[in-house]
Amino acid sequence: MENSKKAALGGTLVFLTVIGVRVGMIYRERHAPEAPIAQPVREKISDDDLVFLKKKRQDKMADTKELVGQPLWVSAGGQMDYYPAQARHVDYSKTSGTLLGAQKLEVKGFTEQVAPAAAAHRVPAGDRQVLMLFTLPGSQTPDKLYGVPVGYHQDDGQYTFYLDEIFFYDDPHDLYKHWGPEIWKAIDDHQVILGMSERQTQMALGQVSKSLSNDYGNRLVVYANLGKPIAVTFVKNKATAFRPDQGF
Repeated sequence: MENSKKAALGGTLVFLTVIGVRVGMIYRERHAPEAPIAQPVREKISDDDLVFLKKKRQDKMADTKELVGQPLWVSAGGQMDYYPAQARHVDYSKTSGTLLGAQKLEVKGFTEQVAPAAAAHRVPAGDRQVLMLFTLPGSQTPDKLYGVPVGYHQDDGQYTFYLDEIFFYDDPHDLYKHWGPEIWKAIDDHQVILGMSERQTQMALGQVSKSLSNDYGNRLVVYANLGKPIAVTFVKNKATAFRPDQGF
């Protein structure tokens, strides 16, 4: 009997000890300082990627009317040939030049015209092309009229426009003002300087380019540069070297 009492007392002591330890653990858990919550690592968004570029998505000729009398700036530099125009007729027989990055145009109107095959390498001919009529403010002939293909009409009556891809609707000097005056002077002079990013270099030298690498910002890119190719080396998205290149 005495042994039974001792066993019961021993079991009670063990139980109380376990309870005491558990109570102590709960007390420490409730009164311990909270561990800091790990914050997710967020990818840094560049100032360039924060720039809002308007898109107007025209799908009929009436949609172009709002642009008449307004300025546009070239986004697709080095790609679009333009032609002399008179009234609403564009002379496809000779080019007046190629639109350059960030170049300012003054829109005078839009017209439609059957295009020769030679004028359809950037914008399809369709059954007729849509051409934007414009002048070049600040040029030596600011009142001279030109035309550039910006879309086409199809046999089924549908229009396709490339205005959103060819132009900025706002001045890129303001959109990308964080680039600074030195970079913008180089772009407006259509030259590359050390430290330029790929986007800045493309604006300066044109979009026609080639590279053997897909590692954007860390590669060698050769820009056609209107028949005067320039090879530019980028490291961490900054131009570290450039030279003339004959391999384009």
